[in-house]
Amino acid sequence: MNNVVKEKLSVGNDWKKRHWFRVALQWQSSVVPSILPKVIGCGLFGLLISFFYHLGFSVSWTIQSDLVPSIVLGLLLVFRTNTAYERFWEGRRVWGVLVNTVRNLARQIWGAIAENHPADRKDKVETMRLLVAFAVATKLHLRSEPLNAELEALMPLEMYKKLQTMNHPPLEIAFWIADYLQQQHEHNCLNTYQLTAMLKLLDTMVDVLGACERIVKTPIPLAYAIHLKQILLIYCLSLPFVLVGQLHWWTGLVVALISFTLLGVEAIGIEIENPFGYDPNDLPLDAICQTMERNIEDLITLAPCVRHWRMTQIEKI
Repeated sequence: MNNVVKEKLSVGNDWKKRHWFRVALQWQSSVVPSILPKVIGCGLFGLLISFFYHLGFSVSWTIQSDLVPSIVLGLLLVFRTNTAYERFWEGRRVWGVLVNTVRNLARQIWGAIAENHPADRKDKVETMRLLVAFAVATKLHLRSEPLNAELEALMPLEMYKKLQTMNHPPLEIAFWIADYLQQQHEHNCLNTYQLTAMLKLLDTMVDVLGACERIVKTPIPLAYAIHLKQILLIYCLSLPFVLVGQLHWWTGLVVALISFTLLGVEAIGIEIENPFGYDPNDLPLDAICQTMERNIEDLITLAPCVRHWRMTQIEKI
């Protein structure tokens, strides 16, 4: 397990156990680094307005209340964050479905398909590892990354070379799994009901792939993102003019704190709207794939099935 995965698992599993103030002041995995330059800029701008105010320039606005723009901006930020979190949670949900489906399909393949010849076990083990390869290929596909050694270790070399020529590796792997199941059915190692159940599980895996692609390929509309940033910029830069008459030299600090709150909420939405990347708060896809691989390798160590399912006997029943 690489350092990035260990770090994400450590942060994800242990933060609830930490002291409240340690979590509140934590820098790692927060959005502070990404928004700090903008927050400092807003604070310095507020300090500049305070300087001009004390020089006698008329920079204080006599607006009675900024309640209406605050409410509008708050609603926009809430909508933005909720939309991003829905995408994050949907990504986690479908990857949970993928984990369970891989486990169920692997269990059925290992338990139902008999090993009547020496080569049967080799083919079955290769197919079991293709289930993990599907998940790894899906991860790489969602991240727009090329095939790597992690995927190469899960299949024969000739398959890996062929996969490198494909435009959509996860679908090709799903085809190989389906082809293996169909061959076992033709060899009377799977009855029709077993084949149907396994292909249904394979369909679920492909459905998960499609759901993840929908999240990645349907970003937040650009016009909405631009408009929200414009409103945030206008609001943060207009705050010093509203506050300087009452706060004087404290204007810069207060503006920085308010900007920190608003810009932080926006940054969280940006970070989690695509949950399949490498941001600190993205889904730990590497760890999920490694968990599936360990499950499959443990299953392979179990005693194989030696029964031979005959279609004629099943049909008579």
